[in-house]
Amino acid sequence: MDIIQKIEILSDAAKYDVSCSSSGSKRETPPGGIGNGAMSGICHTWSADGRCVSLLKILMTNICIYDCAYCYNRRSNDIKRAIFTPQEIAELTVEFYKRNYIEGLFLSSGVVKSPDYTMELMLRTAELLRKTYNYGGYLHMKIIPGASEILIKKVAALADRVSANIELPTEGSLKTLAPEKDRKKIDHSFMVVDDFNKLFSRRNSTSTQLIVGATDESDKTIITQSEEYYNKKLLSRVYYSAYIPVNTNLPVKVSEPPLLREHRLYQADFLLRFYKFKSYELFNKRENLDEILDPKLRWAIDNIDIFPIDLNKADYHKLIRIPGIGPKSAKKILEARKYGYIDWVHLKKLGIPLKKAQYFIILNGKVGKKTPQELVEREIMKFYQEHSPIYKLLGAD
Repeated sequence: MDIIQKIEILSDAAKYDVSCSSSGSKRETPPGGIGNGAMSGICHTWSADGRCVSLLKILMTNICIYDCAYCYNRRSNDIKRAIFTPQEIAELTVEFYKRNYIEGLFLSSGVVKSPDYTMELMLRTAELLRKTYNYGGYLHMKIIPGASEILIKKVAALADRVSANIELPTEGSLKTLAPEKDRKKIDHSFMVVDDFNKLFSRRNSTSTQLIVGATDESDKTIITQSEEYYNKKLLSRVYYSAYIPVNTNLPVKVSEPPLLREHRLYQADFLLRFYKFKSYELFNKRENLDEILDPKLRWAIDNIDIFPIDLNKADYHKLIRIPGIGPKSAKKILEARKYGYIDWVHLKKLGIPLKKAQYFIILNGKVGKKTPQELVEREIMKFYQEHSPIYKLLGAD
């Protein structure tokens, strides 16, 4: 099998792992044009300074000893199999980098022979890149749960980010769909990396993937679990992946990926990480997130008695809880208040978006002319216009 065939097979197999952000681009090169937004193995992620960077995203191999029911690359699935050598991946990464195709590598893998054997192959790849080719670019490596601590630490020492996939929300669902896997081994991988970071004062961030919709856990269960990992500082990011029906023999029948649910989970996760919300605040006796209203707006409606909030008196943490106002806008408001009271005109000059915020704020004793209920009605109408087949059929505006 030549290198091009391997790239096609192992880049396609890697698309199911979202613990590396991707733009989802399907744009192809027009006739006579240059560049390719859909080149095999190329995905996009965002750096710490906000830049969008391209990564070579591939599997070391899609050969796997496990037969996880939710996985396209499971042992029993009749698909083309391939495996890269460490040398092949190192050469590909360097050559793609020289040609400006990529700025980094995301390397995951099926488990071939054993966790240790697979981890050794990936470690050899990282060593070739860092030590033989003097490659200093971004390197995201997948940790194989069950591999020895020394191998995990050696990979962590060479990578910029590592990840190990939780895959399913609870240990019970993992036992049902992936009985050969052990949740304790997955969690232990995170703890090994955390110990390594503390020992060497590293900031090697750790992420994971959690599949949504293959089992029947609630959104509350999922978000509460993510919160626990964040509180323990074992993970810097949880990626939620709407289950793609690659296997119809599951306890939960899935006809299409639950993309809207995935979106709401990301919004709730964002509130945990950047707005200091607690998971219990986002549900208010519900088990699932509101499908129509985003989690922050839903929380505001559930706690309408604390509104309107006075923008001239509220502290930072109260400001960022107002729908439509985020950290940047809150900081602008606090800075402007140093020079005197602000009013509606000042907000517009500061570029503070009022589309949602106007329903929840008070300025110099004056509130907006509209009520939060009017905003809710508008959001409901907007939702059905975007998602209802009837509205689409009628061509409603």
